[in-house]
Amino acid sequence: MRQIASLPNETEWVEWKYNKAEPQEIGEYISALSNSAALVGKQRGYILWGVEETSRRILGTSFRPREKKEGNQELESWLLLQLDPQVEFKIHEGLIDDKYVVLFEISPAINRPIGFKGMEFIRIGSCKKKLRDCPEKERELWRHFDKVPFEKGIAKSGVTQSDVLLLLDVTAYFDLTRQPFPESRSGIFQKLESEGVVVLRESNHYDITNLGAVLFAKNLEEFDHMARKSPRVVVYRGNSRNNGIKESEFRKGYAIGLNEVVNYTNDQLPQNEEIGQAFRRSVRMYPAIAVRELIANALIHQDLSRRGAGPLVEIFENRVEISNPGLPLIETLRFIDEPPTSRNETLARFMRRLNLCEERGSGIDKVIAEIEIFQLPAPDFRTTSQSTVAFLYGSRQFAQMDAEERIRAAYQHACLKYVLGERMTNASLRSRLGITQPNYSMVSRIIRDAVKSSLVKPYGEVSSGKGASYLPFWA
Repeated sequence: MRQIASLPNETEWVEWKYNKAEPQEIGEYISALSNSAALVGKQRGYILWGVEETSRRILGTSFRPREKKEGNQELESWLLLQLDPQVEFKIHEGLIDDKYVVLFEISPAINRPIGFKGMEFIRIGSCKKKLRDCPEKERELWRHFDKVPFEKGIAKSGVTQSDVLLLLDVTAYFDLTRQPFPESRSGIFQKLESEGVVVLRESNHYDITNLGAVLFAKNLEEFDHMARKSPRVVVYRGNSRNNGIKESEFRKGYAIGLNEVVNYTNDQLPQNEEIGQAFRRSVRMYPAIAVRELIANALIHQDLSRRGAGPLVEIFENRVEISNPGLPLIETLRFIDEPPTSRNETLARFMRRLNLCEERGSGIDKVIAEIEIFQLPAPDFRTTSQSTVAFLYGSRQFAQMDAEERIRAAYQHACLKYVLGERMTNASLRSRLGITQPNYSMVSRIIRDAVKSSLVKPYGEVSSGKGASYLPFWA
């Protein structure tokens, strides 16, 4: 706090105040300072109460942020709800020369400008302005975001080598990358620097990058804006969210924690018991490969700039929902065939190197193929206003499926056949749905409905009956 108070003047990333603390204005300053800190390359922006702006004297303040409310909400919660995306900020209270002061420490914007109540702000010198009224600054800010992907952002700055070794699982890094562990500490840090896991600063101190933290953190909660990126698994009784049985959070970085999340999830899923001639064995109701691929996708393709949200697995009696913050970069109907497109390219590439995921776009193909082997209802991929959700459904008889589910199964089957160099037929769809040959007319009806829905199309001149085959609409 004293360091901020001792600056010669306010800056693009520092605002001084005495007692004035209107919630609306505070929110606007958080937006402005976060955006300006990103633009000028600062790791934090600050608002300091207790300093007289003209004389720069430390007088103390009567502002008590923990006691202040806006409506019925605590000030901090209210501010977070109005910020989009929700930027991380910390409130510090303390004394300078026996005078009570308050400091708001604000993280810089990452992938897009921070807005407050739908409006973005920026600092021009020591003045707060609407970003839209400063087009040059707005263009400059967007150019900055284009040049600095999330993975190169800083998760924790100015730490010692010992701190790095306490915060990151360095041994796991060398194990997963199949490299011998260096004999010297300098060898360790040369490798971590070359991978972009840490960045060397002055006085032999380091910054840990977002890439390093999200992959190799021993505990993501040790990194301010990563705390909510920990994947959670919630198990419910029944088919609604009214009765949660248990919830588990996995705080390790994704590279060292993915298998733990996947194994735990699979252990929570319902199983059937098969009785053989001499023994019993448990059979999973959901294919383990499909669960793994969808969890890995949720981790890798999430919008990491979104604050206050992370990957979530929800297990119900009749389905599993796997969601991540952020909308997909391609249409959900094209998940099966489109080349992989990730907003986190460096993260995806690193995870592929570690054999923790595939970057060839075949993950969803595997999910569909495994679902067909298990003869489960077709999975569904949906978007909400701010997230992407994958649904896996438990076993159900054909008669229990509605028309939409049957059409979705036909479309996904046609896609899978096409990427395998084949075409969907009445016989292949019968096999996928577990329908016997005498009931071929039921499958013919599903195919007609899928064609009418413009999801599949006939191949060649034969559009129906024996010898007809079908392609997905985009083929």
